[in-house]
Amino acid sequence: MIRLEPLDSVSFIMNVMRVEVRVKPGSKKGPVVQPSLTGELLVYVREPAVDGKANAAVIKLLADYYDVPKSSVVIVHGFSSRTKIINITS
Repeated sequence: MIRLEPLDSVSFIMNVMRVEVRVKPGSKKGPVVQPSLTGELLVYVREPAVDGKANAAVIKLLADYYDVPKSSVVIVHGFSSRTKIINITS
């Protein structure tokens, strides 16, 4: 019997999706969004982690990835960390 369990890094509350993200700022690989083996999203951005540039790039990239406006993507935890919790509303 196969048992399916929800990912620990993604949860849904009403029309809000909460996603755990691991950011790789200053990456030559970016801009790319990849699911990781642990369930979180790996987000590669070219912008450096200076003056919120990488955070702005993450918001723009996730808005494009989920096809929602940038105003629907909000960083709720981890503003100065590479690991972030992000709410995305539909």
